[in-house]
Amino acid sequence: MTARSQPGDTMTDIATIHTDKAPAAVGPYSQATRTGDMLFVSGQLGIIPGQGLAEGFEAQTRQALDNLKAILEAGGSSLSRVLAVDVFIMDMARFADLNAIYAQYFGDHKPARAAIQVAGLPLDGLVEFKCIALAK
Repeated sequence: MTARSQPGDTMTDIATIHTDKAPAAVGPYSQATRTGDMLFVSGQLGIIPGQGLAEGFEAQTRQALDNLKAILEAGGSSLSRVLAVDVFIMDMARFADLNAIYAQYFGDHKPARAAIQVAGLPLDGLVEFKCIALAK
């Protein structure tokens, strides 16, 4: 984990979170930021670190959730401490498949969630997850 405070913060400290267990950001943003006990994880695609986008919807969904989990852990949190999840999906016809995989990761924990069908995702991804969590 790398945590860096941003210069000029007057209200609170903001730490930037990074782990090599998840892919690097594909743009000018961080994997996550943390302030106090709140962790904000950027959108995660189904990118296998060092390899590229996983093949197919189910593989991308699992990999995106694995990436989310790795970043949460790097930021001092876990899936069980997630408060809210936003899901961006290319094809809402895959919603039942998404829910089945999602349930395997979150189990009995049911954070607030939104699922939005989108016209496109970076790198032609099929699904993307972002979340807000409590950090330990």
